Amino acid sequence: MRSEERIIATPVGEGRLVTRRAPRPIATVLLSHGAGGGIDARDLTALATHLPRQGVNVMLFEQPWRTAGRKVATPPATLDVGLRAAVDAVRVRTPIILGGRSAGARSACRSARELGASGCLALSFPLHPPGKPEKSRLDELAGADVPTLVIQGGNDPFGRPEEFPDPLPNRTDLAVVPDGDHSLAVPKRASITQDDAMEIVVEAALEWIVREIVGNGATR
Repeated sequence: MRSEERIIATPVGEGRLVTRRAPRPIATVLLSHGAGGGIDARDLTALATHLPRQGVNVMLFEQPWRTAGRKVATPPATLDVGLRAAVDAVRVRTPIILGGRSAGARSACRSARELGASGCLALSFPLHPPGKPEKSRLDELAGADVPTLVIQGGNDPFGRPEEFPDPLPNRTDLAVVPDGDHSLAVPKRASITQDDAMEIVVEAALEWIVREIVGNGATR
């Protein structure tokens, strides 16, 4: 499994792209991070470690604000600008899936269709601010308008699985990490271990990629 790193020039500063390539890739996932952390988040790391072994390239995009060492994310529109620059810099022959965690998931949903993505992988989608369910961001999730997988913690204060609508927006699937919080961490007395939680993330993503993206003959 080859690993590469390079700087990506964007209109809002320099970002960083870390790529883990599969020997014979069937798809490529480009993931960005949330507003409170970086590409070393546990779920992003798990996907970048395990998916390439199953034939899926994983590219982790560090937004310019994070590369510059700032502690606070720049406005949402700038995240979309950075993500576009990362996609424009990528050259792959496989279907490409945009995704990310939290703020990165929102950016991917807002950008997926416009950037020609075959799918969207939304980790810990922040359906609403904690304690404010009336401020729903469901329109962003529904607006992805491509096959979308949401992987959500069972105890995520930004939106528990039961707070998502039934039925889900068109072409959207939901996978649940039991007892997981917004970072998909599980407490010590949870029904599953932390390793189990990350295994759920990887297996859910892989099964969905094979079924919805590769199985349906998606092309970029």
